[in-house]
Amino acid sequence: MDTLDDRWTRLSAHAAWIGPEDDRPRPTALLFHGCGGLRGHLPRYAAAAKAKGWRAVIVDSYAPRGWSRQFAMATVCTGLLLRGWERAGDILATIHGVSQRPDVDPAALLLAGWSHGGWGIMEAMSANRDRIGALGVTDAENVSLEGVKATYLAYPYVGVAALNRMRPWRHCPRTLAVVAAKDHLTTVRNARRIHDMVRNCGADVETWIADGTHSFDEPMTAPPMRYDPTLSDEAIRRFSALLEDTAVAPPV
Repeated sequence: MDTLDDRWTRLSAHAAWIGPEDDRPRPTALLFHGCGGLRGHLPRYAAAAKAKGWRAVIVDSYAPRGWSRQFAMATVCTGLLLRGWERAGDILATIHGVSQRPDVDPAALLLAGWSHGGWGIMEAMSANRDRIGALGVTDAENVSLEGVKATYLAYPYVGVAALNRMRPWRHCPRTLAVVAAKDHLTTVRNARRIHDMVRNCGADVETWIADGTHSFDEPMTAPPMRYDPTLSDEAIRRFSALLEDTAVAPPV
């Protein structure tokens, strides 16, 4: 079991940073991929953050573990390895590590997760971090979530394996919840029910029902998932608007 420092050391070696080329403390978006690993759509969201004067860090949860995409598809996507609560340890470690950088404003962070990454974010927001070994790290209680001002949840996994999906959040930032109307992993009704629970904790939750499949913004077609470029552009527009509403970045 890792400490936060150890986990971040491993993750940071494979993290990609995108943003204005200066050393000013800037709002920062932390991007967490789905169960299929790093794909071509995340750099587009990172570029949108840069255009708003934000920094973005794309976190690879697989390379530090020595996992290939094929291995992850066969194990993580099938629920055999790295459940959402374990992925939440990566999220806490990233918050911990990123917040210490002088070019990051630790009071203006946004967490963005796609599918499995969204599941991890929801676990991080709801977990009792005072419990020994919470979320797979030894010192989860040492992370402050106060700087997390918003979350972007793109068709987060909220199916039967997400046992804690109805557990109330302990930290309740502003949230944009993207629900895919044709998602084969959840019904719209189930997703709405869970996002309503998040709203009940006091969070400002906007729900967008996108008329697409799971992973509609990922440039690939793997039935029943299908890429939709128009919906993808709209998702990035909404993501950008959430950034603007969350924090004003210094001019570039």
